Formats: sequence, structure tokens, C-alpha cells
Amino acid sequence: MRLEAITFDLDDTLWDNGGVMRRTEEGHYAWLDAALHAWLEGRRQDRLEERLGGHADGAEPSGARGRFAERFPLAAFIERRLRLAGAHPLRRGDFTWLRHRALTELLNEYGLAAEHADHWASRAMERFMVLRHEVTPHEEVDELLDELGRRYRLASITNGNVEIARLALGRHFPVAIAAGELLAPKPDPRPFLAALARLGTPPSRALHVGDSWAEDALPARRLGMQAVWIGPDDRDLPAGIHRLDHVRELPTLIRWLERQR
Repeated sequence: MRLEAITFDLDDTLWDNGGVMRRTEEGHYAWLDAALHAWLEGRRQDRLEERLGGHADGAEPSGARGRFAERFPLAAFIERRLRLAGAHPLRRGDFTWLRHRALTELLNEYGLAAEHADHWASRAMERFMVLRHEVTPHEEVDELLDELGRRYRLASITNGNVEIARLALGRHFPVAIAAGELLAPKPDPRPFLAALARLGTPPSRALHVGDSWAEDALPARRLGMQAVWIGPDDRDLPAGIHRLDHVRELPTLIRWLERQR
């Protein structure tokens, strides 16, 4: 085949993402609990000093009581995100929006005024995004993308909220599609079509690489792309879908594909 472009999924394709998400989920929530507690204690201390000086009317600065993470443990945050995704189906793939909205609602229920709830949700999401980008690509990936980038046009297509431009690997991807922000998460064909349009490549001359059978391999193949599925088993594969154990095996497969005429 005549191959012109390759599109890549990111999470669990170019790096292992399970540990990243556990550290990120737990880390940003613990940070919010600690930072919010310190802020509230500081405000209460300031209020106490004002009262002792006769400059306060006795009103509390916030209705918040107890530690935030005790009243709303991480499981409650996850449940709220899932509920919001069900209530806002167009936003189901916009994970940044879902997380910010869920945090804002919980912080408001905790007792913070609307402006403070939004502020602390935003601060927590800043921390989340720092941790979210602490990924370690597979050791072969940078050299692999260098080699492929000299011969093909490359793009990334992700349902996640990693901003590839924030990573060193971003230099390999002049085209980066965040499907959730398009309100069209994979397997919707639109993120694939958006990438192909920006690459200037028809589906028949493009290859998509990803770890999800349902969100990567099948939708790419339906569009007429060749598809690489980095998957765990040896199920029967339809024509045009090729299974690999690891992305490091990709160059060998591409050489084989290019010999097929």
C-alpha cells in the first residue's frame, strides 16, 4: 500500500497510563483537601483576630465544616463525574469540563460561595494537569517517531486530556486532535476525519495506531484506514486490522504493509 500518514492514540499506546491516572487522581484530590483546609484555617484565624480587636460582626467566612475529603471522599467525586456525564451526553468525553464541574458542585455543597468554589476547582485542575503530564513514554517511542516522521505525516488523536504540546513528544505531532474538546470522542469518526483533513491524506493512505478495539481499531477501519490494534489477545481480525503486542513492533509491520500492492 502507499502510506502517507500515521495517526496515534496516546494513553496506553505511547505510554502506560494506569499508574499515571492513579497518581494524578489521588494526588490532585489530596492537594485540594490540604490546600483548602489551610486556606479555611487561615481565614478563620484572621476572623478570630478581627473579633478580638472588635472589628468583626461575628459572621463566619464560610459554611464549610470538617475536611473536604472526609465529607466528599474521592469515590464521591468519581460518582459525581459519572452522573454529570450521563446528564450531559455531549460532554461525556470532555473530561476536563466534567472534572471541573464536579469539583465546583461538591465544593459548593461543602459550603463555599460560588466564586470560591470555582476558584478552588480551577486550582485543583491546574494541579491535576501538572500531574497528568508526568508521563514516561516507552523507551523506544521518541526514536520511533523520529524515524516515522521523516517518512510520513503524523498526528495524535486522543480521548484523554493530555495536551501533547506540553510533552517533549509534542514535537513529532504537528497535528493534535483532542476528541473530547470536539464533543466527539472516539469511536465517533469526526476526530479521525479532522486529523486526516489537516494531514491532507485520504483514509486509504493512512494508518491509525491505538490500544482500544472499540475506540481505535474499529472506527479507523470503518473509515477505510488501515488500523493497528495493540491488544492483549489473538482474536480473529478482519482484513485491514493488524494486532501488535507493543508499539515497538510498528516499523516491521509498516515495512510489510508497504510491500503489499
